[in-house]
Parts: sequence; structure tokens; C-alpha cells
Amino acid sequence: MRFTTRDADAAQQFDDLVARTLEGIRTEPGTLVYVSHTPVDEPLVRVFYELYADEAAFQAHEEQPHTRQMLKEREQYLTNVEVTFMHETAGKRPSSGPEAT
Repeated sequence: MRFTTRDADAAQQFDDLVARTLEGIRTEPGTLVYVSHTPVDEPLVRVFYELYADEAAFQAHEEQPHTRQMLKEREQYLTNVEVTFMHETAGKRPSSGPEAT
């Protein structure tokens, strides 16, 4: 996902919202990776990389109260949202089993 914030103040408030939301995301067993990035030379943009164990894990993430609250609040800080869903073809990924902890 790619988010463009309104201005520097909105970017900071959005980052604060993400930090609060991450408190809940850290307990989601099927959410393997959830990282927010700021691209070099684009201080108002945030790019998220999310990786889920499977489609059910993604759906469970979307239904969590902390995620629903973020989805509700985020719009006030943003001017644009771009979402790209991808199919994994190759790579190295974290394990979702008990040995990952």
C-alpha cells in the first residue's frame, strides 16, 4: 500500500496512528510482516509491506478492532491511497510455525 499524507503534521499524526495500531497487530498470529516505510525524498509518503500466512489471516487482520479503527481514522490524514495485491512467486519469507518465535 502507498499512502500520501496531506502535509508534515498529517504525516506525523498518521505515523502515530500506525504506531498505536501496531500494538494490536503484533499479537496477530497470521500477520507475518507489517512494516511502514518512508521513501527517500518523499517525506509525505508511506509505503506499507504486509505479508500474511494466507488469505484467512488477511481477513482476520481486517476484522480486528485495531485495524478497523485505523481504517476509520486514517482518511483525515491522507490525500491518496494506492493498494496493490500481489501473488507470491518466489522469495524468502519468515516462517509462520512455532519455530519462528
